Amino acid sequence: MTDRVLLSIENVAVDLPTPRGNLRAVDGVDLKLNAGRTLGIVGESGCGKTMLSRAVLQLLPKKAMLSGRVMFDGKDLVTLDRERLRKLRGRSLAVVFQDPMTSLNPVLTIGTQLIETLQEHLELDMAAAKRRSVELLAAVGIPAPEQRLTQYPHQLSGGMRQRVAIAIALSCEPELLIADEPTTALDVTIQAQILDLLAREQRRRHMAMIIITHDLGVVAGRTDEVAVMYAGRVVERAPTQALFKKMRMPYTEALLAAIPKIDTAPHTVLPAISGRPPDPTRPLKGCSFAPRCRYALAGCHVEKPALTAAETPAHQFACFYPIGTEARVPA
Repeated sequence: MTDRVLLSIENVAVDLPTPRGNLRAVDGVDLKLNAGRTLGIVGESGCGKTMLSRAVLQLLPKKAMLSGRVMFDGKDLVTLDRERLRKLRGRSLAVVFQDPMTSLNPVLTIGTQLIETLQEHLELDMAAAKRRSVELLAAVGIPAPEQRLTQYPHQLSGGMRQRVAIAIALSCEPELLIADEPTTALDVTIQAQILDLLAREQRRRHMAMIIITHDLGVVAGRTDEVAVMYAGRVVERAPTQALFKKMRMPYTEALLAAIPKIDTAPHTVLPAISGRPPDPTRPLKGCSFAPRCRYALAGCHVEKPALTAAETPAHQFACFYPIGTEARVPA
């Protein structure tokens, strides 16, 4: 691990034109990730997590408008031409999408997709690329890897397809891996296996990684830092241990409360966050979470809080009445 900043997201905003008006999917996000470290980005569906990752990858929809800078290893990805971006993706910057059935080509064999990636980025000959493909499939826990090379994605289970997607992402030894909801649609035991696999490979290869999820439990033991997003903004960020030890944002508290507990009595109703996220085409004047926050006061509906440092500069939150404040009384 190193203190070298590998990825710097600087005041990034993403706007999408819609029939109902401009939709601000990402709103002025600032994040940094050092080489060899793992960042978790957490939030509900629609909060801007995936759109932020697509801004990093420069894979936004055609009509999307991007502002701000995305610096990767000293290069501004926003200003790079298409050819340089194509060479960067896969080689230095890789991604595991949430649905392997749509990210893998259904009409090409597993071997073709792996070998094609290795030949394109590492310029290996066919024999070397095939040997490397077998090694990669074995490394991600796929049995009989030689046989799998001749199979198509539909012949594999969901968990196996996701392992193949991870093998392809890792094939060129990237410096940064983005895992976007990598366990969606997988059963609980397979989810744990996939997350443990990613964590193991991250440590073994000393690469940086971003895990995007809606579940705080996923990032608890697998990340160095967590950024919580709501309505396109980062509302709390901190080193993982500091966040779970003393979270300051009511939204973060509500997310944690929604996670099922092992010692909870059977048939206990899970606490849910009341209301719905705000309409991104109709931004609120005050705090975006205020209509759903049981601690909100009158001022919360008038002014939008900025990220403020807590006990240390590394822990920041966007709340006028954070958890632990005397003025914080349930409405």
